[in-house]
Amino acid sequence: MSISTPPMNDRPARKLLILGWDAADWLMIRTLTDKGALPNFRRLVREGAHADLATLEPRLSPLLWSSIATGKTADKHGILNFVEPDASEGQLRPASSTSRRTRALWNILHLSGSRTHVVGWYASHPAEPIRGAVVSNLLTESQPAKPGDPWPLTPGAVHPPMLADRVAGARVHAGAVPDRILSRLVPQWAKLGRDHPRMRTLARLVAQCLSIHGAAAALMQADREWDCAMVFHEAIDTIGHHFMQFHPPRMKHVEQRDFDLFSKVMRGAYELHDELLGQLLRLAGPGVTVMLLSDHGFHSGEQRPVTEGLSNMERAAMEAAWHREHGVLVMCGPGVKPGATMHAPNLLDIAPTALALLGLPAGRDMDGRVLDEVLTATAPERITSWDQTPGDAGEHPPDLRQDPFEAHGAIRQLIDLGYMAALPEDAQARVDLTRRETAFNLGTVHLARGRADAAAGIFQSLADEQPAEPRYALSLARALLAAGRPASAADALKSLLARAPSHTEARALFVTALAASDQVEVGSAALSSLLTNPEMSPGALGDLCATLGRWDEAEAQYGRALASEPKRPSLLAGLARVMVARGQFEVAAERCLDALEVEPGNPEANHQLGVALAWLGEHTHAVQAFRTVVALQPGRIEAHRFLAALLRQAGDEPGAAQADARAEAVLREQAASPAQRELAERQGEHGPTAWTLAQAGGSR
Repeated sequence: MSISTPPMNDRPARKLLILGWDAADWLMIRTLTDKGALPNFRRLVREGAHADLATLEPRLSPLLWSSIATGKTADKHGILNFVEPDASEGQLRPASSTSRRTRALWNILHLSGSRTHVVGWYASHPAEPIRGAVVSNLLTESQPAKPGDPWPLTPGAVHPPMLADRVAGARVHAGAVPDRILSRLVPQWAKLGRDHPRMRTLARLVAQCLSIHGAAAALMQADREWDCAMVFHEAIDTIGHHFMQFHPPRMKHVEQRDFDLFSKVMRGAYELHDELLGQLLRLAGPGVTVMLLSDHGFHSGEQRPVTEGLSNMERAAMEAAWHREHGVLVMCGPGVKPGATMHAPNLLDIAPTALALLGLPAGRDMDGRVLDEVLTATAPERITSWDQTPGDAGEHPPDLRQDPFEAHGAIRQLIDLGYMAALPEDAQARVDLTRRETAFNLGTVHLARGRADAAAGIFQSLADEQPAEPRYALSLARALLAAGRPASAADALKSLLARAPSHTEARALFVTALAASDQVEVGSAALSSLLTNPEMSPGALGDLCATLGRWDEAEAQYGRALASEPKRPSLLAGLARVMVARGQFEVAAERCLDALEVEPGNPEANHQLGVALAWLGEHTHAVQAFRTVVALQPGRIEAHRFLAALLRQAGDEPGAAQADARAEAVLREQAASPAQRELAERQGEHGPTAWTLAQAGGSR
């Protein structure tokens, strides 16, 4: 079977530019656009469609950007860590294109006859031999000490090789970052000088951003007959990990002098990206369709974590806490309905939607959906799999594609993104650490996709191997809870607390495990000591009180938390849960709407809104709320069942049967055990079964 990309005039998008801004966040963007900044971004929003973009777990960039490029979860595409062993080099290498187990967008487009330019994408080294060009994520490696010194390209960084000199010439050395850009980021930088440690870090990150842009511009100028361009910038994320702590309002641990010096860095970083966006749009020419997205958001307010003074291991574990669960998606241009509403898009939807814009079908083995609601044309019917479609897909030969853990040798640290702790000196210990962290990420993927038993098996092995590592024991307990084995989860937490009795997170999860195993009195006793623990936030205490059905205390704790963060969606959704439990449905709906005004894609707020509206008799709007929930969290069985009950009540038996079938499909995919099924089907006092009985009895 041969599938070709339709000619430019016969497909929704004539040219498609996919632009990745790692960790770009709507809260930051809206603060800036409200002040008239980011004119190019504002135009895309004004003329196109935009939405929150839900991320995946774990929130680690190589995994997420590989899911964006493939439409598949990390357990399928095989990129599970920042780094992997390199047999030929005898050292650590970034996750590579030779370890990806499925075809990316650029392979699919090559197979269908399209020209694609790919620049800077995670796990794209060595560059694959596609029609068009690839500049890998190792473009700026081995930067020399001084500008002008020899700076050879890393072998395999550019395809085709004839473009290597052009691309190499587009790189920017950290020492050559223009003064005007440094002044935008740090107005008083001259007082510090370029040799100041923070200025060196900032210049290095900005230089990498400018180099990626320069390479993309060089490719677009050299070849204007492209169909798709994919350009990835990581600078908002990497600069954020170093400098978001200085962003207003000033965090308590930040010295006033440092705040005065670096408080404009993040604003400047966004403004720089917008300037580069404008240049790319001009190079792409009129009629280009744009998909601009981020893999997750980035905290900029009260929820910013404090990582100062932590050990390497503690800091590495904390870095992902910077990431908010929703990123940015903006679509604009031919093929896109201006102002259209997108229904709970997530990262897995990007590849299928990009293919539809180029007139190509998605594969049935892709985990995402086509965002039909925002497209001007109907997407082609799906094919079985692009991986099974014969032909040249611009891939490396099979002997280069390998499981990296078949390799042996020493590992060195290549990239400093803040996610990795200092590596052991012993070569085998470094291999073992990398293997464990990769397995941990795979377990996290399984847990996030509802495969709790598979996750528990991985975490159990890790906890047995490294009993002193709290993350493994905590994740094991979460997996056991999700698998419907709360007593086993409590036992795992008892073992952890025996070694670390003051571990606050373990103590809080222990309360949840006790409540789930119907040991409410014991759980309440365990909660008592946490109520006065300064490490516990009022919001977290509200969640625990609600878990135990202590609704008055839950309301009080949520109230405390909302006093300092009145618009935080998770707190408003938690308070709505309390009101639903009390039967105060109108108040619950109001709190949910408050939450959704800030974060339309909040699953808990949408779920509680659906429950409240169902009991209020607003059945049509309740259906809409539950459809959003199951799009955001397909594994939420109660939402599927409530949706089925509402549709059945409305006389839509086919729709109800489909909702029930989707719930059963989720349980089959998760290989749910009887205990897990029982947990998934457990309903509250105002769940779908109670609602259906109330309707039959003629009550509201």
